[in-house]
Amino acid sequence: MTSAPHHSEVTLRVNGKPHTLRVDHRRVLLDLLREDLDLTGSKKGCDHGQCGACTVLVDGRRVNSCLLLAVALDGSEITTVEGLGGDGEEPHPLQRAFLARDAFQCGYCTPGQLCSAVGLLAEAQAGHPSHVTDPTAPSGRPVPLDRAEIRERMSGNLCRCGAYPRIVEAIEDVIE
Repeated sequence: MTSAPHHSEVTLRVNGKPHTLRVDHRRVLLDLLREDLDLTGSKKGCDHGQCGACTVLVDGRRVNSCLLLAVALDGSEITTVEGLGGDGEEPHPLQRAFLARDAFQCGYCTPGQLCSAVGLLAEAQAGHPSHVTDPTAPSGRPVPLDRAEIRERMSGNLCRCGAYPRIVEAIEDVIE
């Protein structure tokens, strides 16, 4: 005898809009975004949380959406690359900087790179240290973002085309 999969109703606020869905307990956020909400910007790269192509923001923190069960996010605020510009009228400053610096080639990883960059700026501003942050720096204060900090904080996002130098330059442009 087989049992029916378990489902729960969840409400997610995605790019500022509430969505109430009946979700299989095994469904990951990435699949829900792409298949149920038709938000296809986030990409399925490795499906193991190792490449960062699926990076989105959950309650302002960057996450690999291929690893998170959607049912566990009930009540969360999700921001995808489609929602970075806010009202959709103007692109986010990082999106403009990526275009100006030509910080992409094939573009497959770009949505995850952008969401990760937005997240790293917020983390550094909140004073969250990275592996390369000066350990003698006072905690809780904004972390200055030099190239080493940016590279370390973006290391979870792979670019198979090798656009890394331009990505770092685009992030530096936004910091300035």
